Amino acid sequence: MLEEKNDNLPTADGQEQITHEETVQETNQSAIEAIESSNAEESEDDSISEGHDIPMLNYEAMSMEALTDELDKLVSNEKLLSIRNHVEEIKKEFMVKYHHFIDEKRDEYSHENNGDTSGFEYHFPLKHKFDTIYNQYRDQKNQHFKQMQNSLKHNLDVRTAIIEELKNVIDNSGENMQEMLKTVNELRERWKNAGPIPRDKYNHVWNNFHFHIERFYDHLHLDREARDLDFKHNYDLKSKIIARVEELVNEEDVPKAFRELQSLHKIWKEEIGPVSREHREELWNRFSELTKQLHDKREAIFAKAREIEVENLAKKKEIIAQIEEVANEKITFHSAWQGQIEKIEALRAAFMKAGKVPLEVNEETWAAFKDAVRLFNAQKNTFYKDIKKDQQENLNKKIALVEKAKALQESDDFGATTPIMKQIQEEWKKIGHVPRKYSDSVWKDFKDACNHYFDRMHEKRNEASTEEVEAFDKKKEYLESLKDFQLIGEHKTDLDAIKKHIETWKSFGKVPHARRHIEGKFNKILDALFDKLSLSKKDADMAKFSNRLEQLSGSDDARQLQNEQIFIMRKIDEMQGEIIQLENNIQFISSGKNTKGENPFVKEVQKSIDRHKEELKTWKEKLKQIRSLKQE
Repeated sequence: MLEEKNDNLPTADGQEQITHEETVQETNQSAIEAIESSNAEESEDDSISEGHDIPMLNYEAMSMEALTDELDKLVSNEKLLSIRNHVEEIKKEFMVKYHHFIDEKRDEYSHENNGDTSGFEYHFPLKHKFDTIYNQYRDQKNQHFKQMQNSLKHNLDVRTAIIEELKNVIDNSGENMQEMLKTVNELRERWKNAGPIPRDKYNHVWNNFHFHIERFYDHLHLDREARDLDFKHNYDLKSKIIARVEELVNEEDVPKAFRELQSLHKIWKEEIGPVSREHREELWNRFSELTKQLHDKREAIFAKAREIEVENLAKKKEIIAQIEEVANEKITFHSAWQGQIEKIEALRAAFMKAGKVPLEVNEETWAAFKDAVRLFNAQKNTFYKDIKKDQQENLNKKIALVEKAKALQESDDFGATTPIMKQIQEEWKKIGHVPRKYSDSVWKDFKDACNHYFDRMHEKRNEASTEEVEAFDKKKEYLESLKDFQLIGEHKTDLDAIKKHIETWKSFGKVPHARRHIEGKFNKILDALFDKLSLSKKDADMAKFSNRLEQLSGSDDARQLQNEQIFIMRKIDEMQGEIIQLENNIQFISSGKNTKGENPFVKEVQKSIDRHKEELKTWKEKLKQIRSLKQE
């Protein structure tokens, strides 16, 4: 008796075998549950499955404009529930970029308003467009869900009633087996067409229905031939599914293969009836094992994607560190800051293109990126704020000099006032740049006040002498003779001839102060002659300037030479200001989609910068020449 009892106990090897089989079943079950959970979700709405064919793009690398266009395309052309994951991912990425954009604008506003952001507002039309499209999607989705809930409840009631009818057929099995089989087949057909039900009821309701179907086949004394024929038919269908899954295991496109596997599971469960008891476990185990293999391949892809996300995280951390390094560099020149801005724009673009990071650190990574960029912008804005502060102080100094000059412009005490006015002009030259929008007006006010005073002084001091009148008459006559003068086309000969005319003109002497307009007429003729010479534009300009300078140096009015120097210095200031403004424009334009090398407008601005720099060189040469003359 004892030996018989021991024979019934499992051996050690048997125990290991049971343990192994249980382990296999548990691992297979996890793969099955994953598919059943997905199918349960899709059971609520058939349109969900269509979403698998819509590619999930790299939304993180897309601009806000591109995200808005993609959202519009999806909402306009795809079924609602098939795009819900795409829409939420697009919204998440858009809002991250939008908040970063607004933070930067708020920082700029803060620096321009001494840290006060209480009045900050920023109208961003693209955000309104995005919200309009998303709200349209949300309203349609809510309406769809409301209608769907009623339909799901109705379908659940229908399926529950079918199960009750099936139970009644089994529990009241009678004489006519053929009629019962016909009734069960009708119930199966009604079941197949009953429609989707809530996902949380899906597995329970389906398992309940198939449990009673198997009861019908196993426990009722049906027509064996009909039953066996149905069993064989179902066996063949399930064997074909298994054969197809064996092919899918070797499919290179694993996501596509897994989607088909989900569909095959649904067919296996929902459309194919049971097989004979002796084959049930064998078929299911083969199907489960193949399912696990494909599930494992899919999980491996997810694991690889996770590795890539971790690599992307390392890249983004490195980019953030580089931004912080640039932000902490001490820069004191405008041109150097332009280079720093270009570096930050390149790093920003690299960050956007680096790809996804693990979801759990996504917000943390974005926050670190925004903090680093904010640090750079704070340093940049402080630099330009200081420049604005200096320019405002310069403006206040020049306004004070204007007021001082206006207070003296009507003075008749020329002996005491003239040195003061000259001192005012010297102080003006030492003051740096002022805000560009005030440059012309403050200079005009200052020049008018100074000219008014010195014109009054010369009107008192200069009386037309007989020699000056004779000089005027000679120059007037000589001016008439110049109208017939023609260049012969030989550069040296023509240039010598022009210089001779200048020397002759100077030999006539000074003209009365009230008739100095004749000097201007002579200069116009000279300018026309210099333009006809085979000189470059710059050489011709410098030749004209040299002639004008000789005339000014020969005058006893030192104020004219002084005014000419102030005018040249002002032109240099204006030219430098224009260059800074154009360089800022390039930076603003290049922060959009096109790079400097691709944007034709940027190229035109760069050409304008080059022209301004050439003109700046000419004005600096003129300043150098006039300073040399004054030192002599």
